[in-house]
Amino acid sequence: MLAAGTAAVPATATVNATATATVNATAAVESAPASARSDTRATVAAAQALQADGLPGANDWSCRPGAAHPRPIVLVHGTFATGTLNWIELAPLLAAEGYCVFAPTYGREPGVPLLAAIAPVADSAAQLRTFVDGVLAATGTGRVDIVGHSLGGMMPRYYLKFLGGADKVGRLVALAPDSHGTTLDGVASLLQSAPGTDHALLGGWCPGCLDQLAGSPFLQRLNADGDTVPGVEYTVLSSRYDLVVTPVQSQFLQGPNVRNVLLQDLCPLDLALHTTIAFDPVALHEVLNALDPAHATPTGCRLTP
Repeated sequence: MLAAGTAAVPATATVNATATATVNATAAVESAPASARSDTRATVAAAQALQADGLPGANDWSCRPGAAHPRPIVLVHGTFATGTLNWIELAPLLAAEGYCVFAPTYGREPGVPLLAAIAPVADSAAQLRTFVDGVLAATGTGRVDIVGHSLGGMMPRYYLKFLGGADKVGRLVALAPDSHGTTLDGVASLLQSAPGTDHALLGGWCPGCLDQLAGSPFLQRLNADGDTVPGVEYTVLSSRYDLVVTPVQSQFLQGPNVRNVLLQDLCPLDLALHTTIAFDPVALHEVLNALDPAHATPTGCRLTP
């Protein structure tokens, strides 16, 4: 039903407008110098090679952001997961809200099937750079917003700080990030107390796990001179019931443009764990708020985002 005074738009007009926009976009690409077209296609193809497969709502490389949500969203999964597994709920939710959504699967190691995000974290950050560059080239935008879970909330900070990402990212929303490493509720400290034990157990198949242990050389470099970089807005969402990234307070960031949120401050009944926070309705609603603060709505306890 149309509101009073609203004129109906013929379906043919909508189709014609869409076709015209597609033709104009194609013409703009084709009118660019041949070398520029080739570089753009190569950049996009490199990103597409990293995309998470079969993720509803994500990786539509023809998507063009609208005025309401002008920056594409890049979803960055956590250790052992894939983009498909980690974002099966959030990706279609964001797409339904009108965002262009993209998600890689990164950080695989030779000889280790199925598992991802286990490579050295610096290598994973380089893959993120490749993916973001492809998203920007495909969408014609200048910046993305990033939502990451666990390692996916920490690793992008390396990209921001050392790989040129600060000029290409507007917001980083991190769910349960191991910002300053983890003690794994004391297990990591026990491993490190016996010289060589941590490398013997993890180094051969998950070098990225070593990078995430509290006090690792990687984290010392990442967090030297501060947690943040200028020009990027940070949101950290954490749960007091997280037993993977411990202590929970180590997830929080310090610096300008930082908002640290403990989910139980919004909903005392929320029971999100480290592995379930990416599916938790309280957390997902806060993700929506962080990505579009001008239209944020109260969170509280809720059954759906």
